[in-house]
Amino acid sequence: MYRRIHRLGIPREGVMRVSDCQGHQDIDDRLVSGYAIVNIFASVALSCIIEILSEGIICTIDAVINSMVLESGTLGDRVLMDRLNGSAHLMIVSDLDSTMVDHDDPENLSLLRFNALWEAYYRHDSLLVFSTGRTPTSYKKLRNEKPLLTPDITINSVGTEITYGESMAPDTSWTQYLNQKWNRDIVIEETAKFPDLTPQSEMDQRPHKVSFYVEKVKALEIINVLSERLEKRGLDVKIVYSSGIALDILPQGAGKGQALAYLLKNFKVDGKVPMNTLVCGDSGNDAELFSVPEVYGVMVSNAQEELLQWFTQNAKNNPNIIHATERCAAGIIQAIGNFCLGPNVSPRDIRDFQKCKVDIFSPGHEVVKHYLFYERWRRAEVEKSEQYMENLKSVFCPLGIFVHPSGVEQPFHQCIDSMARLYGDKQGHQFRVWVDRVSSAQIGSDIWLVKFDKWELSGDEMQCYVTTVLMSLKAELPDGFTWVHMHQTWLDDSRARDQKVWCF
Repeated sequence: MYRRIHRLGIPREGVMRVSDCQGHQDIDDRLVSGYAIVNIFASVALSCIIEILSEGIICTIDAVINSMVLESGTLGDRVLMDRLNGSAHLMIVSDLDSTMVDHDDPENLSLLRFNALWEAYYRHDSLLVFSTGRTPTSYKKLRNEKPLLTPDITINSVGTEITYGESMAPDTSWTQYLNQKWNRDIVIEETAKFPDLTPQSEMDQRPHKVSFYVEKVKALEIINVLSERLEKRGLDVKIVYSSGIALDILPQGAGKGQALAYLLKNFKVDGKVPMNTLVCGDSGNDAELFSVPEVYGVMVSNAQEELLQWFTQNAKNNPNIIHATERCAAGIIQAIGNFCLGPNVSPRDIRDFQKCKVDIFSPGHEVVKHYLFYERWRRAEVEKSEQYMENLKSVFCPLGIFVHPSGVEQPFHQCIDSMARLYGDKQGHQFRVWVDRVSSAQIGSDIWLVKFDKWELSGDEMQCYVTTVLMSLKAELPDGFTWVHMHQTWLDDSRARDQKVWCF
């Protein structure tokens, strides 16, 4: 019994038998406290239990849902990084601004295409790393503005900070390494002697990153003189110039390339070096990424002159680095196909899943596909056909229950009826839906527990629902999976203003 519970992430001390509880209220109280109530029942309603016939164990759905909530703290981050049994199939290391994020694309279509591709085909066995010049504060601000996925690892402040997971737990060993021959006070003192250096905002300054703006025509001379002065003061620094205006002073051991090399070294120690690594960038501070040995690289089509010049001088004959013909995230998708790293057709590029079958059966793909249809239905981008609703009913269990974030329950068939009435209600409006952090666990021979964040952007309002779904694998169904039970909760302050919409 404990072996099965441990696979679900429930600590042994949090497992109790029903016989140890004093009635239904005590069971409910203990479930709220995070206990998993385990026993063999003779007969219990489908909406309350999961029967795992292969091992004769039955867990309440709420208990299993609680068992998958391990989001913060050191333990949570360790579990996150250990979620892969072996080496990642693919590790993507991408810059954000003008690489993953296209600020000239108000609909964020290329980013949403990447999101659907990643969650459908890669999240379960691959790693996503964001490597950005943004500080943690600036990065979090961007995440509140754009539909960015949650990365496994975040490299901030031009490679001077490495954090893990949703909670962004810092890598203290990396921080200690960067302290060698670094003194921020001396850097501030010496840079103050250059009137052409304009300090960037306080939000952009970090313990191992001092940042300025400087005109391109003056940058090279300042870099040469400043480097000599800091060396005479006993410091070993690196000065990075990018975007034709931004100048960053870092410890010599810092930088996007060094941070990636550090991660790869740690993966090697653990015996988990990714099978393939793809680095993606657009500006000068991304050049180091392409210098890391044995990686594939893509410079997006909108890459800046400084990066293209570096490529011409240093990597022109490297077949593993390409200059994409597509912008930003679309260029990353293009590179995945160019290097044959895995599936490169985003589910968002498939208009009709009934006519274009994908030879893959996975809970992640099923979730992505469902919410793409949900978005298209409400935007009136698919035909208003009763057949679509019948198809939905065929993959949702007739006795299935949807638990609304408010706690109220509703049968699946009523949710589908509500959805049918919403056809085209978002037509002509900014309305997008995407999923993040899709994870799944097979808890029986044909039973899967799936957890993900469902995001909705409607106008300028962004809402998130932490969603847990119980699925059953049915070989006779065209899509393979039956949705048996769904439970949603609001994420933090994402509580919807309009709580009358009762579809999932």
